[in-house]
Order: sequence, then structure tokens, then C-alpha cells
Amino acid sequence: MRLAVLKERRPAETRVAATPETVRKLAGLGLSVVVEAGAGERAGIPDAAFREAGAEIAPDFAAALAGAGIVLKIRAPLAAGEGEADELAAIPRGALLIGELRADEAAARAYAERGIDACAMELLPRITRAQSMDILSSQANLAGYRAVIEAAAAYDKVFPMLMTAAGTVPAANVFVMGAGVAGLQAIATARRLGGRVSATDVRPAAKEEIKSLGAAFVGYEDEESRAAQTAGGYAKAMSPEFLRRQAEVVAGHIAKQDIVVCTALVQGRKAPTLVTEEMVASMKPGSVIVDIAADAGGNCALTRPGEAITTGNGVRILGHSNWPGRVPAAASSLFARNLLTFLSTFWDKEARAPKLPEGDEIVKGVLLTRGGAVIHPSFAPARAA
Repeated sequence: MRLAVLKERRPAETRVAATPETVRKLAGLGLSVVVEAGAGERAGIPDAAFREAGAEIAPDFAAALAGAGIVLKIRAPLAAGEGEADELAAIPRGALLIGELRADEAAARAYAERGIDACAMELLPRITRAQSMDILSSQANLAGYRAVIEAAAAYDKVFPMLMTAAGTVPAANVFVMGAGVAGLQAIATARRLGGRVSATDVRPAAKEEIKSLGAAFVGYEDEESRAAQTAGGYAKAMSPEFLRRQAEVVAGHIAKQDIVVCTALVQGRKAPTLVTEEMVASMKPGSVIVDIAADAGGNCALTRPGEAITTGNGVRILGHSNWPGRVPAAASSLFARNLLTFLSTFWDKEARAPKLPEGDEIVKGVLLTRGGAVIHPSFAPARAA
């Protein structure tokens, strides 16, 4: 079976869905791997490295996709009118597409009409046996790290307390909003850099996790917050009343902070606004807000997705797109391993082909389409009673 790895063409996307390491292991499954020329350039992987690992290098996406039974992508393939190429039209009928597809009903229908079996890996259920396939966790981990590194670069002072003959420089006050995977990594990284760290999250389990990393917990707690986590481990959307009270608690705290790292996301919805214009106005000149949630609308009311700005009172707001893509080599390596693990788990050694059992919890979570039909419960058309 032929497996194709395409160059990513969407704006700000620097990652690639396979590495020389995973190409060797995919070939070990019996797959013939073809990589589009230039696919790994922005992640620091030259075509020669893929070729040395056993991959064929195709001159363009159409050549890479010709006869492919499996297609690996970071982001959803471009459709007609979306960019420089119509990748979707070139994917063979019956092929298995795997990646972070950010699917909606229209996209699912498009895959079904093309006869593509599509797996949206961002929908992976958060269960123990799926952890090594979890692209959201692996990429969020890197996003949390990079957010703090970029905050340190943008901050006009230093993170640790420095005691010198000329005097003492105080440690930076760092506040992390959201203590999921990205937030916890941000806390750990800020602590390693010597910052004085505090954090908040609406989920009840987060308080102990925050404290275990040596950060102080800040937040409003009530009955709603004690039930603020879904069965899958995600934060629930909170009521306006809770958000108002939470904002009251954190508003005074933010005014004293040098750096605020925003990481709060709600699955399938716009990111909640946690930092208002008034809160930004209360911060000191030279303070930095890093908004990892920028692609989902941002946690800060003044965030401009894809941009870094400075407000009138001198606060820098970093709203870059695709935070994992700002460390493309590491992000590609982890993403590629996630996809390899998924394929290996559902690989039929005798048939030398993937086998996705309909009753498997992981398969039910990620499989959007099969055999020309939309089958995922979140996107499938409602059946008549």
C-alpha cells in the first residue's frame, strides 16, 4: 500500500506529518512511503533525509497522491478555492486520510462525497490507551513551552531574581490562565526560568496540579466550578455569572503581573474571554500577554490573531497563530509519532493494511466518514424517526 505525506500549504503551517524516523517504521509495516518534495523544509528536514530513510520523493502533491491508499497531513487538505492547489480532488477514492482536520459538517460531507475515509485526530477520546496518539496533548505541551520562551524574549526585564553588586532585580510575576497540558507546561517552564508563578483554572482537579508544580492557585470556587470538567477531561463552558465572579478575583491579580499566559480553550467553541480591556489597561508598561488561544478567537479581548501588538499603555500582546508550529522540528517529531502509533495500533499485519473496527472506542471517536457516508455522531445527518 502506498502512503503519501504532503507539504503543508495553509498559512503559518511549518510542520510535516512524518519524519525520517517514522518513515522507516512505516516502511517496516510494509508501506511504500512517498513524500512530496519540500514537505519537511520548514521543519528542518531536507528531502535527502526522507530519501535516506527509504521514502520516494514526488515532485508535487498530485504525483505524491497518485495511487495512495493512506494520506498523512498536519492540517486538512486544501479544497477548490482555498489556496494554490486543490489537494482534496487529487486524493484517490477509498483512501484513508489522517490528520488534524478541524472538521465541521461541510468538511465531513466533502470527504464523504469524495469517497475518502477521514480520521480527525483532534477528536481522539482522552482515554489511557489513546494517550500516545493524542496530537492535542503533544502539540499543546510544546505550545506552552514556546509561549513562555517568547514571553521571556518580549519582556524587557528578566525572569529570575538577580542579586548583583549594583543591586537586586526582582523575579518576574507570571500568571498562567488555564492549567491544561499547555498551561501546566507553561507553569513548569516559567518556574525553571526563575519566575514567581501563579495560575488559575475552572476545573476542580487543576488546583492540585497547579500547586504540585510549585505555583500559587488563584480563582473563584463554587458548586459550578466543582463540576467544570467533561468526562473527556476538557473544561466546560461556564455560566456568565461564574465568569463575572472569576473575573473579579483575577482582575486585581493581573494588575500586579509582569507576564500573563492565556491557554484556556473549550472544545469546539470560541475561546472564552478571560482578560478584558480594563484588565489590560491596569497592567504596567512593558508587561506581556501571550495568547495561545489566539487561533480560537483569543482569551484576551485585545488579541489580534496572527499578530503581535503593543497597546497604548505599553502592554505587549502576542497573538501568534499556530504556536506548536513555532517549534516545527519538535512539533513534527511528536505529531508524526502520534500518527504512527495510531496506524500501528490498527494495522493488520497479514493484509498489510489498516483495519479500523467500528466498535473500537478510538475509531468511533476519530472516524468522520467511511464508504462514502458521514458516520461520526457529531456530523452525521439526523435520522428520521
